Amino acid sequence: MSGTVWFVGAGPGDPELITVRGRSLLERAGAVLYAGSLVDRAATRWTPDGCEIRDSKGMTLDAICTWLIDAASCHETVVRLQTGDPGLYGALTEISRPLDAAGVPWAVVPGVSSAMASAAAAGETLTLPEVTQTVILTRVAGRTPMPEGESLAELAAHHCTLCLFLSITLLDQIQRDLRTAGWAEEAPMVVVHKASWPGRETVVRGTLADIAERCRAEGIDHQAMVIASPALGARHWPDIARSKLYDPDFSHRFRRARTREIQQ
Repeated sequence: MSGTVWFVGAGPGDPELITVRGRSLLERAGAVLYAGSLVDRAATRWTPDGCEIRDSKGMTLDAICTWLIDAASCHETVVRLQTGDPGLYGALTEISRPLDAAGVPWAVVPGVSSAMASAAAAGETLTLPEVTQTVILTRVAGRTPMPEGESLAELAAHHCTLCLFLSITLLDQIQRDLRTAGWAEEAPMVVVHKASWPGRETVVRGTLADIAERCRAEGIDHQAMVIASPALGARHWPDIARSKLYDPDFSHRFRRARTREIQQ
């Protein structure tokens, strides 16, 4: 009989941002394979004595799959601990297919994405009434090409919030693509390095015109989230549109509108 492989999102960096369910699985795991290039080993601190723990940063995809299948033959609970959320820029499909072929059951526990952690670190909202209601999670083409129709210039033409993963070394390209899409030089941007990592988090604020220069000055060239959004800095605006959900003149199933009460 085979144990179950759990793909657990470790979150953006702070070990305490793992979900309660993820921690519970670690507490009873017989084997844990964590992505050491992005996940701090501290995230494995809840594992029981005798748990087999392995760092996958030097392993190939085939080696990872073989390790998980072998571990599942010996342990009831096996955890593949991944950065952020397993469904974003991970190898979930590439690993789960061999597990399916081997008859090994598996399941996913979602995690906090670095996009959300970066917005939290900067004290920003990714959506704002009457400003932007859309968030695009994407990356800039590098060694992995982008599908047709998903170039940054094409996506940026929507002028909504952009959260750019795995692209910090391509800031010059980001600037060119946003300009091509019609973004203004003064458009606000935020880059967050190691969001939520205790004592290591850095937030850099700038504009389309100077964000690359500011990041170079801070020495940020890896593990960073790039956010471009018309909602950035809204807490300092003189006025904003208020959400209808909390408007006293707006009714919903939990509250009657003030105007309706006055009329009655």
